[in-house]
Amino acid sequence: MTTTQHADPLAPTHPTWFPAAAGAITLVMWASAFVVIRHVAHDISPGALGAGRLIIAALVVLPLVVRRGWVQPTRREWILLTACGVGWFGIYNLALNEGERRVDAGTAAMIIQIGPIIVAFLAVWIFGEILHRWLLLGMVIGFGGVAIIAQGYSGGGQGDLVGVLLVVVAAAMYAVGVLSQKSLLRRIPSVQVVFVSFVIGAVICLPFAHDLVSVVTDGGPLLWWTIYLGVFPTAIAFTTWAFALAHTDAGKLSMTTFLVPAITTLIAWALLDEVPPALTVLGGAMAIVGVLLTRRKPAPKA
Repeated sequence: MTTTQHADPLAPTHPTWFPAAAGAITLVMWASAFVVIRHVAHDISPGALGAGRLIIAALVVLPLVVRRGWVQPTRREWILLTACGVGWFGIYNLALNEGERRVDAGTAAMIIQIGPIIVAFLAVWIFGEILHRWLLLGMVIGFGGVAIIAQGYSGGGQGDLVGVLLVVVAAAMYAVGVLSQKSLLRRIPSVQVVFVSFVIGAVICLPFAHDLVSVVTDGGPLLWWTIYLGVFPTAIAFTTWAFALAHTDAGKLSMTTFLVPAITTLIAWALLDEVPPALTVLGGAMAIVGVLLTRRKPAPKA
């Protein structure tokens, strides 16, 4: 008796190295965004850079939304979409762009790493998750790292304390966006969620984008850097990350984001001749250790 073997319809149709490559591309693009923002920060307003970046990103993903089809959000989902767009993409871009006028790219990338700690803290408050000892210890160490970074800038020099605080605000807005998406992605396609968030974020940035028209009409390097931010670190990077996330272990993939500050620092050193202060490196390492501790789970009781 013989049997006919059929190909598994769920088997991947891409080379096995594709997910790893997609993840690596994402990390490099995200790291490059910090460097580009730092490079142009003093030549373009935070609002114009944020609005231009988000408008371009929305135009790039719009065909994907049309192809996928529109899912009508409920009233509650519209509230969450608004929170995500206003927080993660609106206030986040304004705070980060202004913050990088005051601190270097590597420092900004390190501070953003506390975002998962803020997510964990808000999840305790919003979703009633347990505040176990590892979570509490991670929060103390992570925010202690930010305090050390702030101490390194409190005396002026290459940056200032206001810049550090602005990037902390950006990290907090990242946390708001993550928690908002947690419920939205159960029913609404991810590409629709990011498209609507891009549009809302652009609307938030536009009142502060007084020089956006001149950037577009001049057609110089500022316009091309804005297009780069909208196409690569925003539209493409989120797409490659989603692909990698769908084909690899989520926990292991999320750990790779800790490489972003190191990649950012290397790019900034090579292109801008800029490195973070020593205290920033120490504080950034503490922030990463803090995030790792928050992800530990307490041993189950006998």
